[in-house]
Amino acid sequence: MAGSAASLKFTVRRKAAELVAPAGPTPHELKRLSDIDDQDGLRFHIPVIQFYRRNAFMSGRDPAAVVRDAVSRALVHYYPFAGRLRELEGRKLAVDCTGEGVLFIEADADVRLEHFGDALQPPFPGLEELVFDVPGSSEVLGTPLLLFQVTRLSCGGFILAVRLMHTMSDAQGLVQFLAAVAELARGATVPSVLPVWRRELLEARNPPRPGFAHREYDEVPDTNGTIIPLDDMAHRSFFFGAKEVAAVRSHLAPGLRKRATTFEVLTGCLWKCRTVALAPDADEEMRMICIVNARGGKGKQSAIPSGYYGNAFAFPVAVSAAGELCARPLSYAVRLVKEAKGEVDGEYMRSVADLMVQRGRPHFTVVRAYLASDVTKAGFGELDFGWGRPVYGGPAKGGVGAIPGVASFLIPFKNAKGEDGIVIPMCLPGPAMDKFVEEMGKLLRPAVDVADMFPAMIKSAL
Repeated sequence: MAGSAASLKFTVRRKAAELVAPAGPTPHELKRLSDIDDQDGLRFHIPVIQFYRRNAFMSGRDPAAVVRDAVSRALVHYYPFAGRLRELEGRKLAVDCTGEGVLFIEADADVRLEHFGDALQPPFPGLEELVFDVPGSSEVLGTPLLLFQVTRLSCGGFILAVRLMHTMSDAQGLVQFLAAVAELARGATVPSVLPVWRRELLEARNPPRPGFAHREYDEVPDTNGTIIPLDDMAHRSFFFGAKEVAAVRSHLAPGLRKRATTFEVLTGCLWKCRTVALAPDADEEMRMICIVNARGGKGKQSAIPSGYYGNAFAFPVAVSAAGELCARPLSYAVRLVKEAKGEVDGEYMRSVADLMVQRGRPHFTVVRAYLASDVTKAGFGELDFGWGRPVYGGPAKGGVGAIPGVASFLIPFKNAKGEDGIVIPMCLPGPAMDKFVEEMGKLLRPAVDVADMFPAMIKSAL
């Protein structure tokens, strides 16, 4: 992170938040969410942020007005976003399609884009001012499902922050909606991808019959107080370009080195280093939860239609005793992650939906757990509202959700040297972060001569 950016101070002047309703008439109806959507672990608002440079061709155009108008028109197609959540019997969530609209904030900041540093990456200074939590807006029920804030910068660029009620959509679903907004902002009359609701595709069977152990939803008592305390949290981002991924990969057994995906390599690495850093008792069970997208899954019945914008992913989990995870080679952690990911298909998704109904929609286990979500292919970096692609686009911070510090995102990124790679924001208690950096340093030193394996590694790393 650029040193100057960390201490950056600026003032944001906001206009009063307003509701932006659909630009035309929309149906008034009650639409049930899927049994994947309304699980406890998704009942929170998640922020994303996009930074845009000044564009001479757009001089005279106000980004706030352009985005506000495009959002209003996009909501005609995506009208459930303009509604409010209600809870039905059995904690079932449904959208009351009222057409009330989404929150929109227009703002100005006395700061230039370059003041944020050469390499824009989380954590961002002044984030609370760039995605303002309008009082009373962050409840689950009866509040706007989206919040937009357009902050104009003194250089002519702007920042677009969006906060989403996660039960409505996953990253891919949100990008699909924002892509529609972007297309309309650039002059299209209708979005190129039309929305598909079809939440019944991921509803439980009757009667529910889970077919997997689903250890991601184990009820685990926090006997040793291992849920991370929220005070004294350190936020830091780590960059993995082709060279760094190759170095970590060099620590794997030769067969696994070729077969493991970049997500599996980095997730295994993060899990191992984080466990060493937190120093739990050797016999404590540690969990690595992976977000696995079910779109285009292996089982033909898992085929989610194009245009579906609900949550279509599972939380498969790798489980290991802390002592083994710390003592054994990196290959051990990566292999466990690979096996957990491999479980997810159409049958697995139906099994999760069944378990949700059977057990009252539980939260995934957060005790001694860590979660990684890959948004490298979600498409935040492609969103062009007329000013070109963003300098940075993606999650606003790491550790979001009901339990901060538990989740990390893998975000596509170009560093200050112009190298493409992945940036991963981490959130840990201060002393643990120092130990994490030390452990990560060991795995970033190649175990074999990376130069020998580098041509192949570049291809697999990116």
